[in-house]
This record gives sequence, structure tokens and C-alpha cells, in this order.
Amino acid sequence: MSVITIHLDGKKLEIEGEKRLGTVIPDRDPRCSVAVIRPASRESARTSSYRVTTTRGEITIEPSGKGADLFESPLFSQSYPLHWHDRYAAAFGPFSSTIHPERAPRLYERGDVILGCGGYDPKRSYLIFSKMRHTADFGAAIDGGVIGRVVSGLGVLDRWDTGDAITRIEQVVSWADTTRSFTTTDRNLVLENGMEIVTRVVISAQGFLPPAIDTTTAESVEHLLITLEKGLFSVDRSGSNHIADFTRVETDIPQELRLPRREGLVTIRTRGKNRGGIYISTRDIPASPAHTAAGQVTHGIELARIAREGDILCVGIEPERFDLIGKTLAEAQVISRERGISLAIDSTQGDRVVVDQSPATTLESLHARSVDLVTVAFDRVIDISLDDVHAPVSCDIFRKLTGLNQHRVGRLPFFFQFEDVYLFKPVIPRGVKILPENTPGDAVPANTLAITNDSRRGSGMVGVRTTDNSEFGPTSEPFEGTNVVGRVLEPEKLKEYQEKETVFIREAGK
Repeated sequence: MSVITIHLDGKKLEIEGEKRLGTVIPDRDPRCSVAVIRPASRESARTSSYRVTTTRGEITIEPSGKGADLFESPLFSQSYPLHWHDRYAAAFGPFSSTIHPERAPRLYERGDVILGCGGYDPKRSYLIFSKMRHTADFGAAIDGGVIGRVVSGLGVLDRWDTGDAITRIEQVVSWADTTRSFTTTDRNLVLENGMEIVTRVVISAQGFLPPAIDTTTAESVEHLLITLEKGLFSVDRSGSNHIADFTRVETDIPQELRLPRREGLVTIRTRGKNRGGIYISTRDIPASPAHTAAGQVTHGIELARIAREGDILCVGIEPERFDLIGKTLAEAQVISRERGISLAIDSTQGDRVVVDQSPATTLESLHARSVDLVTVAFDRVIDISLDDVHAPVSCDIFRKLTGLNQHRVGRLPFFFQFEDVYLFKPVIPRGVKILPENTPGDAVPANTLAITNDSRRGSGMVGVRTTDNSEFGPTSEPFEGTNVVGRVLEPEKLKEYQEKETVFIREAGK
């Protein structure tokens, strides 16, 4: 039986027997598109750049001087371990070369790639990456030994640690010929010898450089983690220099870090119609005052390059989000122990649910290694269900007003109670429009949850009525002013709350 060789997410794989895509990715989410690069396209679309795959992620190098010849030579045809590293540079090797060391210090910039040697012995040569601007004698040739520059994946340089290695160096391919390179969800696709399959995109959050954590981009990163928490990137736009996911647009994100949008940089739009959208740059473009940096693609940029509008991509993000709100106290204690984070808890009496944590973001929590938790008794959290089928826009607004769009537990300020009606008055941000949607017909069943729409003066008021009513909605408004968003599943718990208290709610089954 014939054997073919493919590369699956950068790893060489020999296949004997059935040669279909589904046999090599049996566990991949069937909704996710994968990139298929046929070998013929590799011959016709080479670029001047080289991709270096390491155990901490991928970087792209633009050769300079004799760099192109060196990267093509057998010198870099095998893997090399990280031999030494410090705050200034990292060196992989050793290997033998023919350089003639100058024995003099040189000034290097961040991202410079240097061919140097140890003890001025060319038989102990190293591929050296400069992490920051500094002067050093790396045993390089008289020209300083710079054979290239890192143009994508600079953040990977800061993550290298003992035990890491370069596993592969290859010329970057620009897959412009979509007849030879394409995305597909067809698991019955017949594989060909030499094919490259890229199944997912891996993103490292901006500032996540263990053991160091930089919290400059904490809010941007949190939005990124929330948007992609399910491991899916929806390609709502595929442009010439980016792909974008608009799942959580109209979300205000601060401008925290403006960077040139190099290939693989993940940014969030901070202003305009699509503010809150997640963007992955697929080629180098200038920085924008409307974009803030949130991460860097460390694997799978090929998939992002050829993704089409409408594709869904599997994504992984480092680190995993650290959000304990909505967890039971027991669950929170297990999670924090696994993540190495200590907890300061307000109370441990009885069954409790976490309703607040400080610091609030993942990067800040990982940096502090300690989190303060506010909890309430389990019987003070009210389960609800929301009707996204009939009121998708109103439900989206309701989640944003209550915080359910970010956490499993949300909040409603208790405003007033009379007879069978409970009213809540969340703060309505400027510009939020609540247009009529899913208004009642003949009657409103007991325990219906609704929000007043813009046709009435009390727009934004949330209400629950504990009995059936055929005249007025849960907010005591006429039916035309009432948007039904769901149901309260535990109305009996409402009696435990007093006016002006905060009512805690949770979507059942989530």
C-alpha cells in the first residue's frame, strides 16, 4: 500500500491507508475550515521571507546580505536547541560554519538575526536573535554577522526559555493562487503527497510573557479572550491585508498599545462602526490610531492569509481566560489552585457563588497571583432564560446592560416592587437604541422577563410580572412598548430582595 507524506500543522506525517482529510483530523470541530496548500503552489509562489518554527511559536525573518543563501543551505536544515539566553539575546545551536570572527563588539537592534560563534570557534556557531538594542561581541564576521531581521512574531523572542528549540526553517509561501491553496470543511478531501494542512490559528496575548506579565493591554486582551472563548474565529470580513471577526462589535475598548500592524499582529478596533472587532493582519501595514494591539499569531498565519469571508477558524489563545465570576466557590478554589493563584474570600459559609473578582482581568490576575472574591449565597442568584430566537437584538442589549455578555452572573439594580410587578433600572449607555422587537400578542404569561422599548418614556426599564396579564407587559407598559426577552425561572427568589439592592442573575445551562 502506498505511503504519502504531508505536513499537518507544521509536523511531518506519513499516511498509509485511507488518505482523506477526516482521517488526520478526526477531533477537529467540523465547523472549522482548514487551509490546504498543494505542493505545486509552493514552487510558483515563493517569497523572500523565511518562517522559523520554534517550540514557543513561529517568527518570520527577512534575510539580508548573505542571509538568503545561508537559510537555503544545509546549515539550517535541522532542528537546534536553545543553547543560551538572557535579556539581550537568545542563541540556538551549536553547528559548524565558515565564518571568520572579528573579535569586536557591535551594536545590534531588536529583531536582528546574527550568525556568530562561541569562543571565536566557527565549529561552535550559533543563530542568535537580538531581543533588545545592545552592544555585544558574538564572535560574528567583520560585517557584524546580521543575516536577517525578524519582521513577524517578535513577541516569540521574549518567550523562549530553557528547553525550547528551533524545529523547522522554510521559505514563506504567498498562496495567492486559490486554485492550488484554499480553505475547506470537506473531511472527505483526498490528500496528496506533499500537501500542507493548517487546521488552526494560535494566538499569544499581548503582554503574556511568562514568567513576566505586562498588564499594559489588560482590557484589550480580556476582550480578545471573551470574544474567542469558544475557540472559534468567525471571518466576517476577508480583506487584502486582514481578516476580521465582528462577533462583539459596538464594544468600547480603550486605546492601550499602538503598534505597526505587522503580519500576524492581532488588534482590536477602538473607534468607528466596527469598534470591538478583532482583526488579524495578514501582511505588514502601518499602525492605526483606531487599533490597539491585543496579541500575536504564533501558529497558523497561512490559514488566516487564505481564509474566506464566511469561514469559521479554530483558534487557541494563550493564556486561558481567568474568570471566576459565576463559578461556585468550590469550582473557583479548584481553578485558582490549578492556575497558581491565591484567593482572598469574603465568606465561606454555606453554598456560595462568586459575583465579583479583583483584579478583574486575566493579565492582572496572573500578574498579581492573588485575587479578592466577593460571593453571595447560592439561593440569592436567580436563574433566567433568554429568547435569542425571537428577540436576538433585545437579548444582546440585555446581556450588555447586566454584564452577562462578559460573565456568567449578571446584575440588575432593584428599582421598585408593587403588587405582582418587580422593576429594575439598569444604566442605559448613550446611543443605545431599543427598537420594538418580540412585543406580546394577546397575553403575557407569568414570570415573563421584558424590557421597555424606545416607544415609551421609560425605555430601558426591565420588569417581571409574577402573574398572567392580558393588558400590560412585565414593565407595566402597553404591549407595543414591551420587548419580551425571556423568562425568570426562579421567581420565588425575588421576594428575598429589597428595593435598591443588586439582584444577581444567571443564564440557566450556561
